Amino acid sequence: MDDITLLRGVLTKTADLVDAAPESAWDRPTPCPDYDVRTLLGHIVGWAEVFATAAEGEVPDQDPNAAVAGPDTPSRFRAAADRMVAAWAAQGVDRTVSLGPGREIPGAMLVTMTATEYLSHGWDLATGAGLPVPYSSEEAEEALARIRQTLKPEFRGEGKGFGEIVPVPEDALALDRFLGFVGRQP
Repeated sequence: MDDITLLRGVLTKTADLVDAAPESAWDRPTPCPDYDVRTLLGHIVGWAEVFATAAEGEVPDQDPNAAVAGPDTPSRFRAAADRMVAAWAAQGVDRTVSLGPGREIPGAMLVTMTATEYLSHGWDLATGAGLPVPYSSEEAEEALARIRQTLKPEFRGEGKGFGEIVPVPEDALALDRFLGFVGRQP
């Protein structure tokens, strides 16, 4: 699966989840231990705006952790997702982008980070808000193949971006294997 197909599919489905998350679920916990649904929605939209700015070749200056969920969260997320896909499609992924001063990374790495971020947090959101998980086996399989190549052990553990690997049988669903690899209990 190519970069744009993966990214578009994951972001579109995540946008649908953001749209569908009812305010009545905002105080519910999610599988991501640091976030309830409301805080997760803020995290999702804040980072989407940073990733979109970076994809467009600009240096983000906003604090993604300052984003707060509100009535405009669905439209903000969808706008950022559309910007990301359009920028990567127009400018390609074979370039260096910045997540902030001194934080330059390869574009292909940011595409992988984005796809895996929204596949895992989309699952967190669906689970916390009681919504069906929309991602395909193909998207999960592709995201798993990519993150296996890029996620280093030093990014795992308490206070880091990912939990320790949760053992999942190799014949389990692709989404379950992906979730186990990123430290979630499927």
